[in-house]
Amino acid sequence: MAGWIVLIVLVVLALLGVGLYNRLVTLRNRYKNAFSQIDVQLKRRYDLIPNLVETAKGYIQHERGTLEAVVAARNQALAAAKGAAANPGDPSTMQSLVGAEGALMGAMSRLLAVVERYPDLKANQTMALLMEELTSTENKVAFARQAYNDAVMAYNTGRETFPNVIVANLFGFGPAQLFEVESPSERQAPKVSFS
Repeated sequence: MAGWIVLIVLVVLALLGVGLYNRLVTLRNRYKNAFSQIDVQLKRRYDLIPNLVETAKGYIQHERGTLEAVVAARNQALAAAKGAAANPGDPSTMQSLVGAEGALMGAMSRLLAVVERYPDLKANQTMALLMEELTSTENKVAFARQAYNDAVMAYNTGRETFPNVIVANLFGFGPAQLFEVESPSERQAPKVSFS
């Protein structure tokens, strides 16, 4: 009889462990999927930026340094996004992405400030459409980032609660990194005005 009780307890513990493991896998897959939504929007933004630079290039040729800074920041952000997409939630890749995104937003803000000084460029139909697309994409990035951060929070909470923490440590479920804005200046959206 005691053998059966021990066997039943072991089976219940095994089933509990399997359930906890599967829950952690589900939560991890949710945040990875949420990051893939960010990745789609970031790629869309990265594809818009060269068109924006090419449109502006014809009008502001003597602002070459600003245009080159935007292209360089875009390329760094694209590389960082590829690294983060390969391992979303990893603290080092996410920090790299956050830093690259901050540099890109800074370069884009400088470009927008230059665009403001050129009425012909502001009135250009292609530039207006690109800016509208960029604004729409920025909104989508913000929503995707919120969904990702919510999924990371659920995962981190799930892996840190008892008894999940035992299974998480046993099977190497490490903490995931939020996609947060680093500095207060990055929290402000670039101002776009064609009036």
